[in-house]
Amino acid sequence: MPHIITKIERAAPADVEALSKFGSATIHEAQGRLGAINSRIKPIHRNMTVCGPAFTVFSAPRDNIMLQLAIHFAQPGDVIIMSAGEYEEAGCFGDVLGNACLAKGIAGVITDTGVRDTQELIKLGLPVFSLSKCIKGTVKETLGQINGNIVIGGEIVRPGDVIKGDADGLVVVRREDAAEVARMSQAREEAEAGYIEAYKSGRTIIDVCNLEAVLKAKGLTTDL
Repeated sequence: MPHIITKIERAAPADVEALSKFGSATIHEAQGRLGAINSRIKPIHRNMTVCGPAFTVFSAPRDNIMLQLAIHFAQPGDVIIMSAGEYEEAGCFGDVLGNACLAKGIAGVITDTGVRDTQELIKLGLPVFSLSKCIKGTVKETLGQINGNIVIGGEIVRPGDVIKGDADGLVVVRREDAAEVARMSQAREEAEAGYIEAYKSGRTIIDVCNLEAVLKAKGLTTDL
């Protein structure tokens, strides 16, 4: 298998756009509580959000040569997502590569290792999610792979799958499921809006959530 695969099947742009309107938690719940990437991988700023097709990278720890190649080959709108062994003590990405990403129109960068120059990256406005912030530099020695299946944060991510990230976390949606998950996310948001209106009208949580029978079956007692 080649080190670099450039021809991948991406989720349809309309499906990516539809999913981008929903939060990561909504998408995770809507698709059956699937796809949540480990919560240790966080945005470097809470206001950062990203949504786009995954451009996957497998890298050796403390090495960013494959990440640099990914920036070269990625298309506008792609989210570069790199698995590098959950190695926290390395800053594989900073403001110089951040500017390279912006020039290419890359939607964001996700890695299970560290990043640095975070204040500059925040000013750039490029969404960056990482396992750590670390000032230690990396080498450019070991070849890995671009656009193979990777495991990151306990989830398998395939090239072209949709990645949505925000302050709550990261979730992956299989590219072939993207349209249906967007539909289910919309339905969930509409249902939750109904719950909120019910609470505002004075209905109780036990009533709105249909908890009475459940609590009775579990033998709940109160002093009322």
